[in-house]
Amino acid sequence: MMVAKVFVDWSARMRFRTVTATVVGLAMSAVLLSSAPASSSTLDAPVTVPALQKWTAGTGSFQLKASSRLLVDAQHASALTTTALTFLDDLRQITRPPMFGVGQPNTVRPGDLFLTLAPFDESLGSEGYRIEVSSVIKVTAKTDTGVFYGTRTLLQLLRQGPVPGGVAEDWPTYPERGLMVDVGRKYFTVGWLRAHIKELAYLKLNYFHLHLSDNLGFRLESSSHPEVVSQQHYTKQEITELIALAARYKVQIVPEIDAPGHMDQILASHPDLKLVRDDGTIHNGFIDLSKPAAYQLIEDLVTEYLPLFPSRYWHIGADEYVSGGSGGGSYDRYPQLLEYARANYGPDAIAKDTFYGYINWINDIIRSHGKTTRMWNDDYRTDGSTIRPASNIIVEHWYNRANPRALSPQQIADAGHLVMNGHYTQTYHVLGSSRKPNMAPLYQSWNVNSFHGNLSLAPTSIGSHLGAKIHVWCDQPARQTEEQVASGIRDPLRVLAQHTWNSPKPVASYADYQHLMALVGRSPGWKYDTVAGNLAVNRPVTVSSQENSDLVASGATDGSYASRWSSVRADPQWISIDLGSVRDVTRVKLSWEGAYAKSYEIQMSNDGTLWTTVYATTTGDGAVDDITGLTASGRYIRMHGLERGSRWGYSLYEIEVYA
Repeated sequence: MMVAKVFVDWSARMRFRTVTATVVGLAMSAVLLSSAPASSSTLDAPVTVPALQKWTAGTGSFQLKASSRLLVDAQHASALTTTALTFLDDLRQITRPPMFGVGQPNTVRPGDLFLTLAPFDESLGSEGYRIEVSSVIKVTAKTDTGVFYGTRTLLQLLRQGPVPGGVAEDWPTYPERGLMVDVGRKYFTVGWLRAHIKELAYLKLNYFHLHLSDNLGFRLESSSHPEVVSQQHYTKQEITELIALAARYKVQIVPEIDAPGHMDQILASHPDLKLVRDDGTIHNGFIDLSKPAAYQLIEDLVTEYLPLFPSRYWHIGADEYVSGGSGGGSYDRYPQLLEYARANYGPDAIAKDTFYGYINWINDIIRSHGKTTRMWNDDYRTDGSTIRPASNIIVEHWYNRANPRALSPQQIADAGHLVMNGHYTQTYHVLGSSRKPNMAPLYQSWNVNSFHGNLSLAPTSIGSHLGAKIHVWCDQPARQTEEQVASGIRDPLRVLAQHTWNSPKPVASYADYQHLMALVGRSPGWKYDTVAGNLAVNRPVTVSSQENSDLVASGATDGSYASRWSSVRADPQWISIDLGSVRDVTRVKLSWEGAYAKSYEIQMSNDGTLWTTVYATTTGDGAVDDITGLTASGRYIRMHGLERGSRWGYSLYEIEVYA
């Protein structure tokens, strides 16, 4: 017998459809600030995530049949063939796909799907589309991207059965809708990243931010500085292939190399560049911006990778340095930064000007490569500095410090910046912390213009608002597996898709929205829930207690790491599963939440009364217990918790049982 430890590491039809980086100066109406309630034109709409902007019901329905064909308009075949073939690949995962061909509108017959462009139709914007459903389905858009999003809607509808007749017109409000993953602290497999590109596209999310470096890792192969690269990292070939997949799925991959803070992994090989305070304290994660070699090191890395990523953006990080960083204190404690600032920016400069000067320096390099710089907001303040970050930098506002000098989103927009919402409490999923999205308020009351600190942009400034994303921060990387992270962000991504697409909400409550999300399901081919063969999935389950009405027993046997069961705070406690008949069992996998068992038994029974212990431990330490090598049998199996490992009860994301 062996126990493997796996440490768990966005209805009136609006003429302004899509904000892009070149036209965001156009002001959006205040009606765009939050999703409107469903109108009469959408109440009877078929279920999609995000919901359709406009639906006009028709008659009849469409259903795929053996003779169905997917036809691309011959006039636009070169523009649409890749999207059509991608659609077929995904459709193959959920049903028998139609045959593919190129044809004219007059060759379409009942049962066919037809993709075409209307390049002079401005009504739906660059990402909008129109779907007409009768005995045939016709998808029309101005661009290939619009047609692609039309196919995402079709995937969701076709997996639910016959598609009702009618006409859908759909478009997003915000141009940036997506996900950030901290792969710097925790390595996520390439397979996980590929799956999430498809998952984002399925939800019409288009922005995938990879935070590639942090205090615990640097995850990119480097020829200029191989000494800084973590053992687990991505090769340039893997990144190239990932970008190619993302391009097929209309997802932009935005890289981030975080500096001048959070550089522990890099500076471990360059200790002479660590910033030293006036009392001799060495900061392992801060690079000393008074040293020319610091600039050379960062320039080497950034210029090495700029050609690798075709994205029009490069994220420089620029968060939590000195006054915003752990233990950094005041800039006054770093005389070398003051000396550098006055030597380079004039006699009235302050030490903080060295930081802002660095931002403008790296911005010039990035812009020289035809890209736009992005940065976090937290250390951007009114602080007496003589220079300010260039207004052509996009600022992602994640945190409003309790400091009168902290700039609000409105002040940032007034300074000429475009802004993205990275709300610290509503959009953060932090490993090893209780900081996770609060789902009911996230769906029911939050909106994309609601920034951290109860701040917002004025209606006249909404044209500066790019959108929002979910953030996965791996502060304690071992606290969740990548499968658990995938499950933990499943529903937040679906709520964010609704908010950033900003169509009328299909239902008022999150509880009702959960049912709609279940109908739409995961992206075709999804594999990051429990694997095939789990005998416990959806089997009858009983427990000794439950903490509340949300953390119920079935949460541990539904095949998803997004839900869980939790007991009351007492010893002992148990959870028992009826396998339906006597089954041989060789493996049991327990995925614990932070409330784990220090001492517990795995027991089996033929009648649910007399139990035989088949595994026991008194040294449980949480995370994931993967117990293999069992030679046990029985109809019932239970985890019998004897001693808690925390002050909470016992809580399991999932119990998996395998023959």
